[in-house]
Amino acid sequence: MIETTQNQGIPLSNTIRLSIKREDLIHPYISGNKYRKLKYNIAFAKANNYKTLLTFGGAYSNHIAATAVAGKRYNFDTIGIIRGDELGKDVEKTLSENKTLARAVSFGMKLKFISRTAYKQKEEQQFLDALKKEYPDAYILPEGGTNELAIKGCEEILTPSDLSFDYICCAVGTGGTISGIINASDSSQKILGFPALKGNFLEDEIQSVVKKKNWQLVQTCHFGGYAKVTDELVRFMNEFKKSYNIVLDPIYTGKMMYGIFDLISQGYFPQNSRILAIHTGGLQGVEGINKRLEKKGLQTIDI
Repeated sequence: MIETTQNQGIPLSNTIRLSIKREDLIHPYISGNKYRKLKYNIAFAKANNYKTLLTFGGAYSNHIAATAVAGKRYNFDTIGIIRGDELGKDVEKTLSENKTLARAVSFGMKLKFISRTAYKQKEEQQFLDALKKEYPDAYILPEGGTNELAIKGCEEILTPSDLSFDYICCAVGTGGTISGIINASDSSQKILGFPALKGNFLEDEIQSVVKKKNWQLVQTCHFGGYAKVTDELVRFMNEFKKSYNIVLDPIYTGKMMYGIFDLISQGYFPQNSRILAIHTGGLQGVEGINKRLEKKGLQTIDI
């Protein structure tokens, strides 16, 4: 993998400076935090002679697509355990309507569709033991790819030059990315996480793997919960793209950026603050959301 990232400045005012770290530019498909999370997991799988990468995801999972592409590149077989057995009733139809899964298959991934009830057991030992028995040479990655090796990879998002920023902002899904950023940050910096899910359960999970206290979660811009999208959010994302020529995704980075602008409007950041927002990629999810919006006759996301 080639690490090519940059910080792109966003002109806001004379007193607040916002830059975006373009982790989405690392790779067309293995981008952003997906690249970071896979990096050391793939190295571990190679070193321990695993032949297959097995992981979990929904129909439009960025992690599923990234794992398939990475597996092809590094000579692994790949298996995706996909939520929703209804998608497996007519696989040809599913793939014709879903570019994410079609791309995963084109890179050699074998898909196993399971019921949503069974999918909820994906972290239970009995379920995992059954998978290990079925796929004995598989290295199992959790949904979203977050584990200790993933956090280690996410610690590399920040570089020495990023230590000059007062605030580091990132979207939060499973908590692995922000945990790595917290570990790599300077204690004088404030790390703001913008969860894509409702609820406060992530705070304890994050605190269990980090030692610093220089972070907080902003719970006011999840727009109703995971994958929930409103007209207000779509309008903001489209205006952002028009103004800065940067595409955001509606699950993670769109909500994060909306939250940052909202905090700025509230005067949350002191004068002369330097803010760095992490663009973690995730653009695979735009297609699925747009299809849902189209069916409802609503405005879609510009890409």
